[in-house]
Amino acid sequence: MDTATFYRHDKAVVKAVQDDPKPANQQAWFAMNERKWLIRFVFLESVAGVPGMVAGMLRHLHSLRRMKRDNGWIETLLEEAYNERMHLLTFLKMASPGPFMRLMILGAQGVFFNGMFLSYLVSPRTCHRFVGYLEEQAVLTYTLAIADIDAGKLPKWKNLEAPEIAVRYWNMPEGKRSMRDLLLYIRADEAKHREVNHTLGNLDQKADPNPFVSEYKDPAKPHPSKGIENLRSVGWERQEVI
Repeated sequence: MDTATFYRHDKAVVKAVQDDPKPANQQAWFAMNERKWLIRFVFLESVAGVPGMVAGMLRHLHSLRRMKRDNGWIETLLEEAYNERMHLLTFLKMASPGPFMRLMILGAQGVFFNGMFLSYLVSPRTCHRFVGYLEEQAVLTYTLAIADIDAGKLPKWKNLEAPEIAVRYWNMPEGKRSMRDLLLYIRADEAKHREVNHTLGNLDQKADPNPFVSEYKDPAKPHPSKGIENLRSVGWERQEVI
């Protein structure tokens, strides 16, 4: 992905050192700017929307063949895919990829979809673990972009408001509709997907219910939910939720 989007991040921002002299490579052709960040976001989200749909589709077909319920997994996986697609549609309101990027996305989707399809048939648990790490990369990407905004490296985004599609989807309140606020919302989504997939990777793929839509005997005790109030970056262990 870094190669496709010509990405190399300023190490000073990674270390949150905002008072360092401007790095020499900042003038290089690969230096990140607003458009390059958007292209990276578009490429990332076009790939991130694949796993949830593949997993949901395969579990849906498995449920039909067995003529049994799926214990609530399908809905969560499809919600993840829909959420990633909304991220993509939001960024497409702000930038339109060129022919080269569209070709890269076409190739990446073809390879990734088929690879995920075959891999999920063999080991769903491994696929969920992989997606958890993929979502970690997404969280890192948005964290670095937010750091660039805070460091004043993306002046065009300083007063830029989120597109109307984003305002409606996340129900963004007045005064909290900046580009930085948008990235915070999206980063929270990615962090949730990371938690969900790591948790699903810890479960019995055929027998365990989806802990994110389950009811718990003691609601006061921390447990998985659809929100971010009890967010865990490494997911929940099976003994904690089953």
